[in-house]
Amino acid sequence: MRTLVTAEFPVESVRSKFPALKRAAPFVYFDNAAGAQSPQNVLDAVAGHLLDFNVQRGGRYAKSVEVDRVVATARQTVATWLNAPDASEVCFGMNATSFIRIVSLAIGQTLKPERSEIIITDLDHDANVATWLALKREGATFTWWKMRDDGRLHVEDLIPLLSSKTRLVACTAVSHALGSLVDVPAVAKAAHAVGAELFLDSVHFGPHALIDVQAWDCDYLVCSGYKTFSPHMGFMWGKREKLIALPTFREDFIPDEPPYKIEAGTFVYENVAGMSAAVDYLEGLGRDLSAPGASQTPRAYIETAMTAIQAYELTLSRELLGVLAQNNATIYGVSDPDEAHLRVPTISFNLEGKDPGQVVERMADAGFGIRDGHMYAPRLMARLGLGMDRGCMRASLVHYNTVDEVRGFGEALKTVIRGL
Repeated sequence: MRTLVTAEFPVESVRSKFPALKRAAPFVYFDNAAGAQSPQNVLDAVAGHLLDFNVQRGGRYAKSVEVDRVVATARQTVATWLNAPDASEVCFGMNATSFIRIVSLAIGQTLKPERSEIIITDLDHDANVATWLALKREGATFTWWKMRDDGRLHVEDLIPLLSSKTRLVACTAVSHALGSLVDVPAVAKAAHAVGAELFLDSVHFGPHALIDVQAWDCDYLVCSGYKTFSPHMGFMWGKREKLIALPTFREDFIPDEPPYKIEAGTFVYENVAGMSAAVDYLEGLGRDLSAPGASQTPRAYIETAMTAIQAYELTLSRELLGVLAQNNATIYGVSDPDEAHLRVPTISFNLEGKDPGQVVERMADAGFGIRDGHMYAPRLMARLGLGMDRGCMRASLVHYNTVDEVRGFGEALKTVIRGL
């Protein structure tokens, strides 16, 4: 990766670009896995679209033509962020879950008895599990790739499960609940070795590290903008030849080619404009951090930004693991600060003898927004020995959070523990 100008991540400069942080102060956003805040340029893009171009695309008048331009620009911008070779491989819609269902329905229509096995995991969000299990009536069979007790998926456990019967492997790039990173290129290589495809849930990965669909060699990828500093929207990427082959629902006047064959109905154009602006924000951050003489392309700036973000978030992970350990928390997944490079700063935990809901309510009173519950992952809760009615707590940070916030969180947690 490219050399950075600054030795320290410019977090205060970053924070100044997010108006919600100042407006909410002293409240601290530690629930970013459920939705991150948006920088000012994203807010401007959404508001500007609604004020000036809130019309349907496809018309001959200037405002409608502008909507077409905004969507086309966003498609190219997101393609650059993903390192997609062709912008037509990027399909916009409502959310990642709906795209998983679109692909699962198509896969279900093309299953063959000799290749009908789908490999799913007990680490994933249920959207990337139940959606595939629904194909049982289409003749699909299922094999579970199980995480180890360290809260991670290990590729060496996947390889023996793969065979000529495997149609597809569906997994996450990083756990939305435990923060555990997955070795995506190794998963793709193993799946392709037996002729299978890789479907990747990258919703939680987007804000934390660099996505590169060409280096990863996945076949399909879904993402939602709301965790990556954009409004609520979703998009899917797929290798063009894979998308062409998918049987999908479309109205008769829609071309049978990507991206149009995937984009059923009207999506939210202003939020697509916001997603494009979110990528622009990351590109701008990379431009500010780039070394003299470094490559000056949008993709290169994004690489710089995401490299810096990942390095900074490593510090946040180590700090958060430390304050949780000081409070005798049970941390699920990677808990050793020396192994923090194996995770992102999304950490689920419990406190012995304390009700998660009560702790989260008291922490809210103390000015910290964290989450409790089953994290939409019933199989994961079962593996952790946690009931769906209680689950665990989760603190999830992104690059606009600070070490001081983490330390304040630790002090507030101590006070809450003493009061319960």
